[in-house]
Amino acid sequence: MSEPTFGDSYKQERYAFLWKTSKVKKMGDAWLEQTYKSEIDREPFYVTFNKDGKEFTLVNFHAITKSKQPETEVKYFKLLPALYPKLTLIFCGDFNLPQSHTVFNPLKSMGYSPLLINQKTTLKKECKGDECLASEFDNVFYPKSKLTIQQSGILHFYKSFATLKEANSISDHVPIFFQFSLN
Repeated sequence: MSEPTFGDSYKQERYAFLWKTSKVKKMGDAWLEQTYKSEIDREPFYVTFNKDGKEFTLVNFHAITKSKQPETEVKYFKLLPALYPKLTLIFCGDFNLPQSHTVFNPLKSMGYSPLLINQKTTLKKECKGDECLASEFDNVFYPKSKLTIQQSGILHFYKSFATLKEANSISDHVPIFFQFSLN
């Protein structure tokens, strides 16, 4: 679990990673990004894992809300691979932006691909027919040359609840998942 993020108290939060020790080994300590902590309200949280002698680093992130222009934070992500050139960075989280936003173009130009395309991940307040998802905000950006995606998607957890209001009391986002192998 991370220390509280650097932002104002109303924006502070903690990140956590859960993993199966039989599947991967955590390498060293997890850390909060320090370089851009003044520019990013809830700075990313990193952890490196080893799987069969190959390492990868998950970078978890929760952007400011859409009304506060999350692209002003996400623009710093293009600088992170240069800060950690020896790490295989996998950016995960709630970007509060669709993967099609131009702020992701520099990452895409560097060989990062979005896991989900045109996939909504936030819950509406009320379903309209069978449509219960609102916005395309959660995603993973991974280095395509270093990972092969075996499967991915979202978990429609809200279907287990009697109402969308009940589901929203748990989370207003659906979990996303992916299974991958390291090249």
